[in-house]
Amino acid sequence: MEKEGWLRKGYVDEPVEKGADLKNEIRRLCKEKNAVILGHFYQADEIQEIADFVGDSLALAQWAAKTNADIIVMCGVHFMGETAKILCPEKKVLIPDLNAGCSLADSCPADKFVEFVKEHPDHTVISYVNTSAAVKAVTDIVVTSTNAKQIVDSLPADEKIIFGPDRNLGNYINSVTGRDMLLWNGACHVHEKFSVERIIELKRQYPDAAVLVHPECKSAVARLADKVASTAGLLKYAVASDKKDFIVATESGILFEMRRKCPDKNFIPAPPEDSTCACNECNFMRLNTLEKLYNTLKYEWPEVQVDENIAKDAIKPIRRMLEISEKLGL
Repeated sequence: MEKEGWLRKGYVDEPVEKGADLKNEIRRLCKEKNAVILGHFYQADEIQEIADFVGDSLALAQWAAKTNADIIVMCGVHFMGETAKILCPEKKVLIPDLNAGCSLADSCPADKFVEFVKEHPDHTVISYVNTSAAVKAVTDIVVTSTNAKQIVDSLPADEKIIFGPDRNLGNYINSVTGRDMLLWNGACHVHEKFSVERIIELKRQYPDAAVLVHPECKSAVARLADKVASTAGLLKYAVASDKKDFIVATESGILFEMRRKCPDKNFIPAPPEDSTCACNECNFMRLNTLEKLYNTLKYEWPEVQVDENIAKDAIKPIRRMLEISEKLGL
């Protein structure tokens, strides 16, 4: 297909040879091009299997910052590719499908957020990593769900804070820190879908199960939890727990690593409300496939680009996050 066709579709739409061993071909291309594949926990199983490193947003940013690879292939969503490019401007950063966006990032348009920040000039601006580079550029500190509480706790108790864009994560951080942060009204379409009723139904079926909840979920869902934490935190809890059954209220991609780490335990995905589906998947995360991953390595496209002026400002809050995280041992 002509390059113009790729541009329209947002990914390399070239046929893959029938019967090709894509996993072997992907590994061959990585070796040949000194490329590293970073995969998020919410990716499909086969992507997690082939990735050089799998983790949450904090771990992927930390890994991108230290890799010696010439090419980074970010198997996640677009803001993750932007973060990697900001941290590694000299490297080529690829993403298998440019359409892999983020509903949470989309809920915080940069122009509107800039206006919001200007209306509260005496506030420190904390932005969740699930934001565009342009939003990060008007931010003081970036956080992830892994380090948000600790970073907020590290600031003076009387500091005025804007927290965006996830209102659910912000409410949770307020509740566990005693803060009264000013929250942007954004949310993740996946974590918003979990319902109290469906989780209670599962709890009746598995009365001894521990309920694991991501802090992007609504507060009513979080109140049912035995553990509220980031994907990495929920995984760590499940590994250490002596429980055998776990009801998991986050994107179902994390179940792959949970089952791999704990083959003797039972992980039950919490289903979304008003759906017959047994699990809750991010349609953006699942746009990445083995075929697209192979083609993006082969043709070195789509490449993530970030405006130099935006990157110059956006790198500061990301570095501050990494520095604080390192100091706190996260």
